[in-house]
Amino acid sequence: MTATAFADMLESAREAGGPLFSAANVAALLGLRHQDLAALTGVHRNTLRTHPESPRLQRALRDLMRVLSAAMAVQPDAQRAIFLVKNEPIPVFRHKTLLQLVQEGRTEDAIDYLESISAGFAG
Repeated sequence: MTATAFADMLESAREAGGPLFSAANVAALLGLRHQDLAALTGVHRNTLRTHPESPRLQRALRDLMRVLSAAMAVQPDAQRAIFLVKNEPIPVFRHKTLLQLVQEGRTEDAIDYLESISAGFAG
């Protein structure tokens, strides 16, 4: 992964002029509708707009970016990494996607899996 590629992705997810992630920017980055991002993060869809500082929302957005960072270590092309996170079923997780794991609160499992395949384990 090039540090620049992920840094650019991270910057594109940031709220302009502030220290928070922008739910709208993350949704655009991942190609998700706002209501789908709300469901993924476990907040009401209005929270994305009216309370972007919500600790629950920001924690979920951070987790998404952590998984994307790990995915880019496996797949340096940003669009392919996003596709991997959103769409690739993982047999060891009952064919769930990494995005589904994040939604279930299993971010660490998703990252551990990506790190294991990055290191060469194909379990």
